[in-house]
Amino acid sequence: MSSLTAALYGALIVYLGGWFLGRWTGNFSLLLFVLTVVTFGYWLAERWRFKPAREAAAAAIERQDAARRAELARMGIDKVDGDVAQAKAQALAQPWWLDWTAGLFPVILVVFLLRSFLFEPFKIPSGSMIPTLLVGDLILVNKYHYGLRLPVLNTKIVANNDPQRGDVVVFRYPVDRRLDYIKRVVAIPGDEVSYRNQRLSINGQPVATTSLGDFYDDDRMSYSPQFSEKLGEVEHRILVDPRRQAYYGPDPKRFPGAENCRYDAEGVTCKVPPGHFFVMGDNRDNSQDSRFWGFVPDDHIVGKAFFIWMNFGNPGRIGSFH
Repeated sequence: MSSLTAALYGALIVYLGGWFLGRWTGNFSLLLFVLTVVTFGYWLAERWRFKPAREAAAAAIERQDAARRAELARMGIDKVDGDVAQAKAQALAQPWWLDWTAGLFPVILVVFLLRSFLFEPFKIPSGSMIPTLLVGDLILVNKYHYGLRLPVLNTKIVANNDPQRGDVVVFRYPVDRRLDYIKRVVAIPGDEVSYRNQRLSINGQPVATTSLGDFYDDDRMSYSPQFSEKLGEVEHRILVDPRRQAYYGPDPKRFPGAENCRYDAEGVTCKVPPGHFFVMGDNRDNSQDSRFWGFVPDDHIVGKAFFIWMNFGNPGRIGSFH
């Protein structure tokens, strides 16, 4: 078993190393599920086989010592050298390959359950959600807000709230489901959403914005016009830079549901199909989002982002956000 455990740890190190070096894209949910299953197998074996075997060996040592002392006592020898306590301790000691598998199972199980059904941490890797979220923000995602889903498969088993306009959501990137993206929901199923000449409209009504002056981006060392925008009941900040307006056409985009969208040089107008959502980054001119790769299916949604729990470069950012 020690050789098997060493081989499993070797495979884990290779997988994590290749992931860290960018040789392949890892799947942490799948990895955590596999670790839970494997350590559970070791935990069962420890509980029902290995631990009883060690306890039986320790009991045998104690019986042998008692028999030896009784025999010596019959011979008139009262003082007997030797202490079986150390031998019993060695017999009961858990070997390293059980300590690092079965011993870790309770911790891995708790992490797996919390991460799969309650809260999952994410790190913001890009500036597409500036000024709401900055690069390096460590956030928490509420995974049960939109309903409970099976881990790995992401299949909803218990329905809860539906995503609403203004929600910041984490989802599987429709182009590559191995990647997680974070954007803001701007339109829900049945909405007609339009983003033309850097102005957002929902069902023919322009979304109200208020100028807040310029925002200074520390990473880019530049200023961008900042606005307050209200989507549904959520008021949040966005960046819109006339100098960096995106180019949309005239060629039609190719993605599932593209027939629901109309593109031209001024922007895009889409009818959101059932079971899908239209998402955008708050940094409107520096975000790859539904304008370019299409709608987010409901079964791609991971959860609702709601809290910054750390930013090592700026601890003052800790707290909730809109």
